[in-house]
Amino acid sequence: MRLLAILFAAVLVLPAADEYQWDLPKGFPKPQSPADNPISDAKVRLGRYLFYDQRLSVNGQQSCASCHRQELAFTDAKGRAVGTTGEQHPHGSMSLVNVAYSPMLTWTNPQMRSLEEQALVPMFGRQPVELGLDARGEKLLRTLSADTSYPGMFQAAFPDEASPITLTNLTKAIASFERTIISARSPYDRYHYLGDNSAVSEAAKRGEILFFSEPLSCFRGHGGFNFSNTNQVELHDNGLSDPGKSKAPTLRNIALTAPYMRDGRFATLDAVLEHYRSGGRHDAAQDPLIRGFALSAHDRADLIAFLESLTDREILHDPRFSDPRKQAAEH
Repeated sequence: MRLLAILFAAVLVLPAADEYQWDLPKGFPKPQSPADNPISDAKVRLGRYLFYDQRLSVNGQQSCASCHRQELAFTDAKGRAVGTTGEQHPHGSMSLVNVAYSPMLTWTNPQMRSLEEQALVPMFGRQPVELGLDARGEKLLRTLSADTSYPGMFQAAFPDEASPITLTNLTKAIASFERTIISARSPYDRYHYLGDNSAVSEAAKRGEILFFSEPLSCFRGHGGFNFSNTNQVELHDNGLSDPGKSKAPTLRNIALTAPYMRDGRFATLDAVLEHYRSGGRHDAAQDPLIRGFALSAHDRADLIAFLESLTDREILHDPRFSDPRKQAAEH
């Protein structure tokens, strides 16, 4: 009887067949999914296909991946994003790397906290137009229903639904895929979490000390393992020439995501450091932490070396996050 009880208990803790298996290093918490959208392999697979599908745009030429390119750490190298109609947006495309840990999902809207809800904005937004779909996405849903592969993928992802090809399920799948885009293999990570002392340069080690020093206080705006104040919903006026509060984005892969700031006004990390060194606008509206500091050329180089050590090169070509159709064609 005791043996049967042990075996029965073991069965109870086995993961479900379709439960997504996270591969996370020490220090990285398991991303949370909403209660009504538990993550699964089938949802992630479906979401990956949808993320790269250009039929999610009114012109059939753009997808989520157009503004979030894997080789650029899921950004697009533009200071301000451009939609399907050519309309330039007020802000740049934020990186999706480690977005599962972000409590706020846009530059300026602290209420946007759900990836499922956020996915609707680029699809249906009109001010500005992004992907430009019709109001209820009916044409898109008909297109997906007529596709030879999507009905099966939707059914696998949402097995309890008789007609699973819905807008709600589409956004749930995309959100599930986005939650898996985890960056945790940078030199910084290998140094701190895997104990590889040779992973980062001596300059980067000195730069890390500067980053976490009180005179610079970089860590106060970009804190936590994700360098973005992971547990707080906060907006800051960082002293740009045009006042306004915005989110402090993650610094992970920052060397790959130029140009910088919410509108891409700075082309280099050196220009960003100069902005903060000089103290911004020097008025009462900007965050009190933006007050300027001394920074020698040597210290500047060390600080940039530290920021560059946050670059995870593996995520740029990780097949788990690439275009599945292109991947299949290549093999």
